[in-house]
Amino acid sequence: MTTERDAAAGATGIEVRPVAGHIGAEITGVDLAGDLDAPVVEEIRAALRRWKVLFFRGQRLDHAGHVAFARRFGEPVVLGRRGGASPAGFPEVETTADRLELGGRFGMEHDEWLARRRHTLLRGWHCDHGARVDPPAATILRAETVPPYGGDTTWSNLAAAYAGLSAPVREFVDGLWAEHRLGVGYQPRPDDDAYLRHLLDHQVASVHPLVRVHPETGERILSVNGYYLEQIRDVSRPESAALLDLLLEQATRPEYTVRFRWEPGSVAFWDNRATIHLAPSDNAHLGFPRTMHRVMLTGEIPVGVDGRPSEPVTGTAPGRW
Repeated sequence: MTTERDAAAGATGIEVRPVAGHIGAEITGVDLAGDLDAPVVEEIRAALRRWKVLFFRGQRLDHAGHVAFARRFGEPVVLGRRGGASPAGFPEVETTADRLELGGRFGMEHDEWLARRRHTLLRGWHCDHGARVDPPAATILRAETVPPYGGDTTWSNLAAAYAGLSAPVREFVDGLWAEHRLGVGYQPRPDDDAYLRHLLDHQVASVHPLVRVHPETGERILSVNGYYLEQIRDVSRPESAALLDLLLEQATRPEYTVRFRWEPGSVAFWDNRATIHLAPSDNAHLGFPRTMHRVMLTGEIPVGVDGRPSEPVTGTAPGRW
């Protein structure tokens, strides 16, 4: 009997070892800072299509190496604005510690700002920049400094979640569309709220199919998340809320997820079209530093089961960051 692990060990010398039943594989035998040849790049690309998120340990990437590795798989996003922690001279690299500055810009401690944005159990689940009409195709995140415990990240496979729905529900959701909007669900402060004004002045919103077709695999993806998704079109708000609760609970069922324990030098590479992920919330009180660097790859406009593309609503245009 041939296992997934046996089948994945090819002539390139790298090994793809699945780590959960539906999502996630650890890749060994490759130096991401090296000169990767075409067969190695294609093997990594094939593993990403199959397992949705890939993990590499013990890597020695710097910012330039991070960007160079990303370029082998697509065009890195160049962000128009980053925080003070992100490295100068590498506009493709965003350091996650930038987010610690955000609350302070609007008169809030970071903990308060985070609590107002993620005030339910499912709110933290998201894809990257899901309110855009062209969300990133993939994200490559590398760890520089991590806490000795805590700080894990979790991903869920949205193709498996869709396939796990019953046939009548799949047929029903195939035809639904939903509005994704930046800042959905934020709970305003009772007095003057500078962050709320910022959200209103810089709105980003798009209408996406609730089920998108993956441009490479042809899989149907249950395109839901807890952070950007506001309202299913053409149904009432109570119906929309009930449907979204059902679908988000489906999307985040434990059997469709994988959890990764970071180490310095770890790299995670995920398909942002086919997954949602949950950033850690168990390490802030520990006081340990956690420094991560992110590069995203530009994505295409999602297409629904009926072949129609997503539509921009406000503040978003393909390719403009």
